[in-house]
Amino acid sequence: MEQFICNHCGTTYEVTLTRWRCDCGGVLNIDKPMPVIDPAAWNHYPNSLWRYVETMPLSSDATMWEAVTMGEGQSPLIVLAPAEPETYVKVDYMMPTLSFKDRGAVVLMAKARELGASKVIADSSGNAGTAIAAYAARCGISCDIYLGAGTSPKKVAQVQAHGANIQEVNGTREDVAAAAQQAVTDEGAFYASHVYNPYFYEGTKTYAYEIYEQLGKAPDTVIVPVGNGTLLLGVYAGFQELLANQLITHMPKIVAVQAEQCAPLVEAYRHGWKTAAPVQNQGTLAEGIAIAAPARSQQILEAVRQTNGTFMTITEDEIGEARDILSGNGFYVEVTSAVNYAAYAKYAKAPGETMVIPLCGAGIKSK
Repeated sequence: MEQFICNHCGTTYEVTLTRWRCDCGGVLNIDKPMPVIDPAAWNHYPNSLWRYVETMPLSSDATMWEAVTMGEGQSPLIVLAPAEPETYVKVDYMMPTLSFKDRGAVVLMAKARELGASKVIADSSGNAGTAIAAYAARCGISCDIYLGAGTSPKKVAQVQAHGANIQEVNGTREDVAAAAQQAVTDEGAFYASHVYNPYFYEGTKTYAYEIYEQLGKAPDTVIVPVGNGTLLLGVYAGFQELLANQLITHMPKIVAVQAEQCAPLVEAYRHGWKTAAPVQNQGTLAEGIAIAAPARSQQILEAVRQTNGTFMTITEDEIGEARDILSGNGFYVEVTSAVNYAAYAKYAKAPGETMVIPLCGAGIKSK
């Protein structure tokens, strides 16, 4: 039986509806056995991320996911261009709410449903809020989404369309999170946080599983955008589990990307720090990764270092140029997602190096 364990002090807790942080203030991980992965079992399930349900610490009810799923996962892995046959884009905006956040949201809401939640509260810069709102609606669970006043109007409209109650907060992304956390405490609601609730990463780890299935191996390098680390930590966990089960022979190198205007993790990496110090967000087009004080910075930095990876920063001009190039190749991504291609364009790729670049959100989500 799994339990929560604090990443800072090691205190363990029962998994309950209202537990989302350690009493010491540390973030929680799931203390669970390493899953035994049987690829032959995957074919017993539909072609979605639920192929991997047996690796997730969820209910023993083998059909519980059927009431939650909307067919998320199994996004295409496509060669970037004929001249670059060893570089792939994974089109993760081909999801029910048009972003990779559906991976984590569907698993998190499955857990909320399992625990008997009648209401969930989440904070977001847009995409995670949309995904939580959609899957809460699917589960028939009441939902409040806390958003910053400057959130993209298209993302706000999407959250509203799913019937969630929007709570607009003036201030920084951290102010938005603080307001949501206070509401969680006041109301005793389930905190459907893509940052603090580790069940979200049980969903985003499927990104790695799918790449393994689609390539038949682990790539050499994965480029991953990072704000709160939602995708990066899932990717790291997924490949770790594949490696422990001897299905792959090596851990891919993680190249983590931040916008130059808000790059606390890059600063910490360059100074050799274990955790990131908060920075001032100078304003960036890449709103989805503009996180000035990432709560899981220690884990993110450890993951990148343990894969012999690195961090890169992207300028505002490079973001716009990268988006135009992707659009010219048929991939219309939201602005934040363009940082991934911008990083690839700057990366010194070795001959024969196999790389995967995520296309995280659809272009219609932003201007």
